[in-house]
Amino acid sequence: MKKLILFIVATLTLVACSKQPRLEDECLYSKSKTQFCFWSPVAEQMELRIYGDSETPEAQTFALKKDKYNFWHQTVKGDLAGKFYTIRSRQNGEWAEEAPGIFAKAVSVNGTRAAIIDMSRTNPDGWTDDKRPAMTDPTDIVVYETHLRDFTMSVNSGIQNKGKFIALTENGTKTPEGLSSGIDHLKELGITHLQILPMFDYGSIDETTLVLGNYNWGYDPINYNVPEGGYSVDPYDPAQRIYEAKQMIQALHQAGIRVVMDVVYNHTYNVAGCALGRVVPEYFYRLNADGSYANGSGCGNETASDHEMMRRFMVESVCYWAREYHVDGFRFDLMGIHDQETMRQIRLALDQIDPTILTYGEGWAAMSPAYPYEELAMKQFTYKMPRVGAFSDDIRNALIGSPFDHLRGFASGNPQGRQALCFGIAGGINYDEKEFGEGWSGEPMQHVSYITCHDNYCLRDRIEVSAPEETEATRIRMNKLAQTAVLVSQGMTFIYGGEELYRTKRGIDNSYQSPDSINIIPWENKQLYNDLYEYYRQMIQIRRQHKGFRLGTAELVNRHLDFLPTEQESLVAFRLKELEGIDSAKSLIVVLNGSAEPAETNIPMGEYVVLAQDGKANAEGLTTVSTMQLTVAPYSATILAEK
Repeated sequence: MKKLILFIVATLTLVACSKQPRLEDECLYSKSKTQFCFWSPVAEQMELRIYGDSETPEAQTFALKKDKYNFWHQTVKGDLAGKFYTIRSRQNGEWAEEAPGIFAKAVSVNGTRAAIIDMSRTNPDGWTDDKRPAMTDPTDIVVYETHLRDFTMSVNSGIQNKGKFIALTENGTKTPEGLSSGIDHLKELGITHLQILPMFDYGSIDETTLVLGNYNWGYDPINYNVPEGGYSVDPYDPAQRIYEAKQMIQALHQAGIRVVMDVVYNHTYNVAGCALGRVVPEYFYRLNADGSYANGSGCGNETASDHEMMRRFMVESVCYWAREYHVDGFRFDLMGIHDQETMRQIRLALDQIDPTILTYGEGWAAMSPAYPYEELAMKQFTYKMPRVGAFSDDIRNALIGSPFDHLRGFASGNPQGRQALCFGIAGGINYDEKEFGEGWSGEPMQHVSYITCHDNYCLRDRIEVSAPEETEATRIRMNKLAQTAVLVSQGMTFIYGGEELYRTKRGIDNSYQSPDSINIIPWENKQLYNDLYEYYRQMIQIRRQHKGFRLGTAELVNRHLDFLPTEQESLVAFRLKELEGIDSAKSLIVVLNGSAEPAETNIPMGEYVVLAQDGKANAEGLTTVSTMQLTVAPYSATILAEK
């Protein structure tokens, strides 16, 4: 009933807003005319400036007329394709600096002016036939996160268009040793979704000096609805970056991989230099009591998703990317800054396009947002936002320790995280509240199981920092164990790109602006650490072949998952039982040993295929056993499928 009420409220809100012009309709081009539409409730006057190119100071100026919804309109006759525009408003008797509109869809180099283009001419051949790869259930998902430069810049990547959108259109790329790289590597690995760090137009990279190789993750938005020019072969051509971004998405779809866009609606690069701050000062941001900008983002400002037009902007923006670019999912940076109602409306709006489009995010903020805590999209309120997921720092901290200290986790010899690990394996639902704590996800798909992402140490570095005295061979065993726990959990699975190749960032835990030499994925490691890579690949196949590891609903998890008793704290053992009609196996058993010594435990008697054991894995089976007692090797997992 609660879910139905939320659905009805969100639907009525969207219907009410649909009577007004759309923010998305800022610039509607045709050969005979272009219609402009901008929102501002505080402007006394607004004017539109049309420029012949991206740099000339001369402009034609047109007055805008306001309607009853506070939208300002103008229609300019003639074919304006190839021209640029800005707007400025007069407030309190003074003219603000000009800026692109807040919903600019194409821009000049560095995004200072909006561009007028024919969007239909940005479509690659076959774009109208582009289809999202099939997806049955969100828990089937294996997300692989990467940055375009990380994935492609290495001299050993075999990729020609390094650091560009079209790097991920190249097929047949190989490492110097002849092993697959690039998009072929992703297919071989078996992931379902590629999450790309921000690819919208961001402010920290000067697009006129790309030859210098400046690096940034991109969490500093300038123009939310335009691809970043630094990833284009020609950032001076407003249409080219759009065409290339679509080419990349099309190529990934053809490879059977969906695309998740990392979106950063929680703050802007700055206030004074962004359209949101120039067009309607202060409206799009939360303010403190003293009039200063609230800073839940830790970046100097936080946006106000609870304000009607900011909420509409976010809803329309994600829908625009889903429709125009065929984006398949959205990862919300610092989602805990946004309010729950906005996230529900985003989910509802995307459902009208395609209910299989993914939504999840960070269920926290960098600092305290200026909004009532109980109404924010924080992790513990995930159950209030149906089909919106949140990253599980519970399972992360349990397995490898908190990023705020250098202590070990379960996978590296510290059993204190055992209960939190079991909570994560169950998908964060209300499984056994007395034993494992109150669940925060309504369904397992809302629990994003992961151990590392772009933030904090990568897995190799994290284990080296917390277990420096161990041998590399032992640390690799810890690596495998940690990732195994994620891949057999009931939540949605997330892997940081390059962990399968034993990447290192040389001990840097915040590499947001470190050079390529720190951030690149080392493709030479595919041969050097091929055993690790093959383990990851086989574990992904094991997960995808066995539905028992991704039951999909809280009801099924509660019915089929049993944790088995063990005598050692360093052991976690569980059984997925009575899987007839669900899985090819009658049952699945997993035992995780987070200690430096072999450990024994009892299991139900049966005939089993061994899928993983002692740091080896094979989806078709390593061997068969008939037993009711297992000996599990140090820092390893044993996985059995009952025949």
